[in-house]
Amino acid sequence: MAAGLSSNWKKLQATLKTESSSTPAKDKAPAKRKAGGSLTAQPKRQRLEQTQKTDRPVAKPTPKGTKSSGAAMGVAQSSAVAKGSSSTVNPSLALWAEDNDISAEALAEAYGLGIKRNALVVSEQPRVNEGLAPGIEIGKYVAMDCEMVGVGPDGHDSVLARVSLVDFHGRQVYDSFVRPRERVTDWRTKITGITPKHMATAREFDAVQQEVADLIQGRILVGHDIRHDLAVLMLTHPTTHIRDTARFAGFRQYGHGPKPALRTLAKELLDMEIQTGHHSSIEDAKVAMLLFRKKKSEFDMEHANKFERTEKAAGKGGNKSKTGKKKSRR
Repeated sequence: MAAGLSSNWKKLQATLKTESSSTPAKDKAPAKRKAGGSLTAQPKRQRLEQTQKTDRPVAKPTPKGTKSSGAAMGVAQSSAVAKGSSSTVNPSLALWAEDNDISAEALAEAYGLGIKRNALVVSEQPRVNEGLAPGIEIGKYVAMDCEMVGVGPDGHDSVLARVSLVDFHGRQVYDSFVRPRERVTDWRTKITGITPKHMATAREFDAVQQEVADLIQGRILVGHDIRHDLAVLMLTHPTTHIRDTARFAGFRQYGHGPKPALRTLAKELLDMEIQTGHHSSIEDAKVAMLLFRKKKSEFDMEHANKFERTEKAAGKGGNKSKTGKKKSRR
């Protein structure tokens, strides 16, 4: 019995050897050359793993005790872009944007940077009365808010006492107390938190006015009822370069009068409580920018409908002479 099994086993081995020698070369596993020159078969699984290691981006190990953010989607390191801060844009994406003439604002808008969890408002502590912030490269958009005190017999007239500006990402660009040029009859401390002692380090109105004018020149100015802020600064700004959250049609439903309050918009749209104590012009400027960014596409559409059609209509008459007749072609 044992001899029979041994004979059958030998026949089976011979048959397998014959079939193996007749198999076409293309069906064989690719060979890998050793250093000495001989060829050895490389397992398919091993080759596949090597290919995947070459093609796949190297991920940093996750520290123990922290949860994974899940599988990345889109480009490599996309999770870093989506964390919610302009500083988390990976270098390759930033360089690509720069090479293609894409602004930091457009990049942030595309990836929603600074919007999640109201990061524009809580990203940093205000640096009160700092003046112009060092090292900030301002883009196309700035948001502004002012605090005012009362002058005149009854203190009803408003003058500038503090002004703050932030950029598109909510970073503080400018903040200063301003020394009123008239005698203050109502400091409005319960609202603004400003007292006479703040005037000891306040800057002169003319200096602040010039610095603010330089900051907003040529930029899109965002604010809530911004005309009042411009009035106390005694500045003007092109209407086409203003985005006012108090006058935006998409926010009218939240107002009980002609315009909604900033505090109401923050609560309804951002689920935030602001102005619970003293008002902060830095916080209000950040909230205005966040509201604008939340509905930016609708702001842009409203602006286009309001101004671009007017500009096109005005341009149709641009090829006429002073007498109103069309210029003849020669």
